[in-house]
Amino acid sequence: MQFFKALFGKSGDASFEKQLRNVLGMKPGNVLLYKTALSHRSVKETPDENNERLEYLGDAILSAIVADYLFKRYPYKGEGFLTEMRSKMVNRQQLNDIALKMGLRKLTFYNKFDSSLKGSQIFGNTLEALVGAVYLDKGYDRTHHWVLKHIVIAHMFVDDLEQVDINLKNKLIGWASKNSRTLSFDLADEKMEGNRRLFTMNVVLDGEILAQGKGYNKKDASQAAAQVALEKLGLS
Repeated sequence: MQFFKALFGKSGDASFEKQLRNVLGMKPGNVLLYKTALSHRSVKETPDENNERLEYLGDAILSAIVADYLFKRYPYKGEGFLTEMRSKMVNRQQLNDIALKMGLRKLTFYNKFDSSLKGSQIFGNTLEALVGAVYLDKGYDRTHHWVLKHIVIAHMFVDDLEQVDINLKNKLIGWASKNSRTLSFDLADEKMEGNRRLFTMNVVLDGEILAQGKGYNKKDASQAAAQVALEKLGLS
């Protein structure tokens, strides 16, 4: 609590609440809850003052809302299709991109001088924490409506995502094989980020590092690295 009192004065509180209201599209109730949701552990390590617990909650709420949305949108599709679509909609890179489009970079409190955060997806994590905060502040029904309006419909273009090949790693491997190139996915780093393990994978093409990706498991990190590699090769 003292951390936030030091971080915000009265004028800072008013400015923060105005920016937050613009992002949310509604008046926040418990402002302190949202300040916690927007505070990365690099500026405050204690669990009650950073956003990791809210991120955990928001991840579950967001996943449930997206699952419900897909279940109703595709009444005749099987479990495999629905699972793949949900993965496309709530993967780390997608959520990070959406968070940036929503303007969360300006609202997120984090250590801008921490080089370990470069290339990480803290804004996507912050978006999940924000969902958790909305849920605690407004309840499930309001959160369900907010997520659909401000995240799913506004930023997740589901018809386009249907056409996306989610297995970018296989796409890259296929291209390398077809063109007689040597390709590998190598683990570059593995460390704890809060209470979760963060993996960094390199795409190595013909003996040289072409791209790098991060994720909370090796599969997601490899997919993120493959996406960067495909973009660099003009294959995305």
